Amino acid sequence: MDRFIKLYAHFLLLTLGCLPMQGSLNVIYLNADDLGVMDVGFMGSKLYHTPNLDHLAKEGMVFTDGYAPAANCAPSRAACISGQWASRTGVYTVGTSERGNTRDRMLIPTPNRLHLKDEVITIAEEFKKAGYRTAQVGKWHLGEDPTTQGVDINVAGNTRGAPSSYFSPYKNPNLEDGPKGEYLTDRLTTEAINILRQFKEDPFFLYFPFYSIHTPLQGRKDLKKKYVNNPKVDADYAAMVECLDENVGRLMGALDELGLRDNTLVLFSSDNGGIRKYSKQDPWRAGKGSYYEGGIRVPLTIRWPGVVEPGSTCSVPVSGLDFYPTFLEVIAAKPSEGKEVDGNSLVPLLSGKEEFPKDRCLYWHFPVYLQNYAGEEDQSRDAKFRTRPGTVLRKGKWKLHEYFEDGALLLYDLEKDPGETHNLAAEKPKKLQALKADMYTWRQRTDSPVPTKLNPKYVPQKISTR
Repeated sequence: MDRFIKLYAHFLLLTLGCLPMQGSLNVIYLNADDLGVMDVGFMGSKLYHTPNLDHLAKEGMVFTDGYAPAANCAPSRAACISGQWASRTGVYTVGTSERGNTRDRMLIPTPNRLHLKDEVITIAEEFKKAGYRTAQVGKWHLGEDPTTQGVDINVAGNTRGAPSSYFSPYKNPNLEDGPKGEYLTDRLTTEAINILRQFKEDPFFLYFPFYSIHTPLQGRKDLKKKYVNNPKVDADYAAMVECLDENVGRLMGALDELGLRDNTLVLFSSDNGGIRKYSKQDPWRAGKGSYYEGGIRVPLTIRWPGVVEPGSTCSVPVSGLDFYPTFLEVIAAKPSEGKEVDGNSLVPLLSGKEEFPKDRCLYWHFPVYLQNYAGEEDQSRDAKFRTRPGTVLRKGKWKLHEYFEDGALLLYDLEKDPGETHNLAAEKPKKLQALKADMYTWRQRTDSPVPTKLNPKYVPQKISTR
């Protein structure tokens, strides 16, 4: 009951203009890169050392069914930062949508937009409008210059999707090189802590998208040596996960030191699933780039002192698209005029209330191709691509895939079949038709493009599916 009273009082005071800005809620959004749902202890991993993330999760709420809005970097980040589906932003993938061998692509995919348009209102711009100071540290990947998209202070962010090296010299035009051999994740956290010190007297939004654990896999040497004799993990990968965790601990320690803990909401997640050839995501199928569960399920925890019950869990399926409206609600702000927001605020779930559409559909639309990483080992539908053009939805325990090339419909019961191995489309015709109707209605409502033009260079072949 106490946390409900605090939440209501916070909203009431902000709404009436009685709460001074220095007392407003700060927001820190931590976004790991390519960190799989099964790569952290609080989601059940026994392979990786993540005590600081596990501690953060114990102090907040863990979302057991958290999803990225897309299965790879740029479209996921574009969705979270814009609050909009890829169908609205046009950012569907990284680089060209014509990935993989031309002879293997039956359709001409929808062209891809590399970055968010300048007119897209980002969550950073909404925070600025509400009187907040804003900063981003790390991987931006949504445009040339984050400071034109609502960011006051930018450290290391530009169009790049991966670092040249995790060791200085970094060759990053937006990050001054440190001493030779300095480690990037350590350095970025130091920069973030310095920003906290600079912002401590004002309300702030800190977006900290780590480059780690994106390739190149380069673990810090003192951590890597702990794993070189462990046959169950890639030593560099495991070292990078531990270093990420170590630096989350450093940042949380700085919050405590600066007396900012009690009025700061901290959200930690990842931009997409882990790369399966480096880290298996069992029991979930596949990994980064695939719209099977292993490619889009992500770790997600939120700490909000005084509101979120420590050690709580939520099994409602939620998406990174929900972050934008959540952040707006916790600071008692509304979207800018004309702004379409596609997610739902998570505040009802965070505060323990029940007013949340638990049976809503989550959608993923990808009218593009993504080439394979490791063939059959990727666990995708076929060995040549991690993704072929299609749409996916989840509603309750049900997951429906549609593939545009051959019209395949794949229906799975995630409660009984988390590995998405048994297609129930023929066994559950009524459920299939109901979900298909939801999918088609959504595509029409959002004007989501479905490629139909045949690729003249395609060599007809039978798709060998799993």
